[in-house]
Amino acid sequence: MKLTYVGKTKDVYQLENGNVMLKFKDDCTGKDGVFDPGENSVGLTIEGIGKANLRTSVYYFDLLKKAGIKTHYVSADVDNAMMEVLPAECFGKDLGGNGLEVICRLVATGSFIRRYGEYIKDGTPLEGGYVECTFKNDAKGDPLVTGEGLVALKVMTAEMFESMKAQTLAITKIVADDLKTIGLDLWDIKFEFGYNNGEVILIDEIASGNMRVYKDGKIVDPVELTKLILNR
Repeated sequence: MKLTYVGKTKDVYQLENGNVMLKFKDDCTGKDGVFDPGENSVGLTIEGIGKANLRTSVYYFDLLKKAGIKTHYVSADVDNAMMEVLPAECFGKDLGGNGLEVICRLVATGSFIRRYGEYIKDGTPLEGGYVECTFKNDAKGDPLVTGEGLVALKVMTAEMFESMKAQTLAITKIVADDLKTIGLDLWDIKFEFGYNNGEVILIDEIASGNMRVYKDGKIVDPVELTKLILNR
């Protein structure tokens, strides 16, 4: 394998067969040692979270496959925290950052409240889900960008954006409905999308470390969340 990219929570390798291998780490986004999926830098290390995130991703990728939603997932080696995926071009990399993040918010909290707290209270439901995009650019604090902005910047076409938004809402509902069956409430979740042979598909992961989930009014940490998801 050839190392092509060192990320915050995963390293990326090129395989001889043309596919890509993702190596999951135990690093999590957060601040001052506190987990926060909305932060744009590594804030803490949780032993075992890399494998936990991979196991959760495999579970949800399989769930999406059953629902007829295409992703880049091919196979996984959980013991070594590695996942083989299809190659896909990331949106936004040519703008100096490391791609584009897509966040679906079902409840107002985190960075959404930090931006708009004078208009809405923390914990307010966002009916139908609210989708927003940010460029992964640490130097600029992961700036927000609208769908129109993505088209104007030629990051994607309007049709690609609509496909990405529709998939985001559909995938979020599948995850939220699944969590609801075990008494958990999904507040927000972030994804990455790319395009493979001209088709917009979900890439990266669907991990405990990329979602904010509550149980009985209290946030669930990523390792505990994985246990609740997989050990039902």
